Amino acid sequence: MDETAVDGWSPADNPYAIAVSEAQWALRDVELCVGRIHAGGEVVSGFDSRQIDARHLCLALAQLLTAETLEQEALADLGMHPEVGRALGQARKRFELALPNIARIRNGLVHFESWSRGLGYGPQSQQVEAGDERRDVARVFWGFRYDVTTDAVSMGPYQVNVTAAGEAAAELANSIYMAARAIDTKDTADHRDAAAQVLTDAEVSCTPAGPVQVSVGFDGRVWLSLGSAAAAEEAERHTVARRAISALTGAGFGITSLGHLQADDLALQLAAGQALRIEPRAALQAPAPGPHD
Repeated sequence: MDETAVDGWSPADNPYAIAVSEAQWALRDVELCVGRIHAGGEVVSGFDSRQIDARHLCLALAQLLTAETLEQEALADLGMHPEVGRALGQARKRFELALPNIARIRNGLVHFESWSRGLGYGPQSQQVEAGDERRDVARVFWGFRYDVTTDAVSMGPYQVNVTAAGEAAAELANSIYMAARAIDTKDTADHRDAAAQVLTDAEVSCTPAGPVQVSVGFDGRVWLSLGSAAAAEEAERHTVARRAISALTGAGFGITSLGHLQADDLALQLAAGQALRIEPRAALQAPAPGPHD
């Protein structure tokens, strides 16, 4: 059994993050292909390297669309504000406007066994249904190539500009990332509010002017600290610190120290002025392994 199976991690837990990861891989693929195409070709086993890169470019561009689809599904599943999805959807529309029919080119490349015989879905099947011969339809939609004079990749009637591809890919990948950031921001705010509510229920004051502070740091983490309103006496500060930590850990939150003292001295560290990190409850509850497929 591999390590990820042991600790209970699964990509299914955070599809919005997987969308970002795959979008970034696709973007790097696009950047690599565009750079090599524009740098000039070389012969690789009798093939122009630009023609090879052009194929990889189209596949990577289509992967960005798939990543956007996954991000949208994650936004809906998490109940994010509709405006986040709308903004991402607008970015996709701009991508498709800049690179019309990139999905068609990808389909022709991936499903060559069908497109080469006029058996493809979409435009090919429509022309066959309209009465055209399959072999004629196959000819119309065939012929993948990169044209150095126009800086364009084409397949049959479809065409995309290589320079525009790099620009459009960067924008869509960034939009996917920003949508995921919105999820992280909401999760962090919910995490902070939940921790604050636990302290409030335990009658540990954590208002902005209270002795205990629960705040979001520049790192996007939620931190526990004692504010200026906490008692000056060491014994009282230690009592407040212990009550706060006890309430949070009792509710399932984890408390992490980044200091050099021992882990069992958390209350001492908090009382001494060190901030402690409040870990989300979900991080402590690894899901039980499911059945093997």
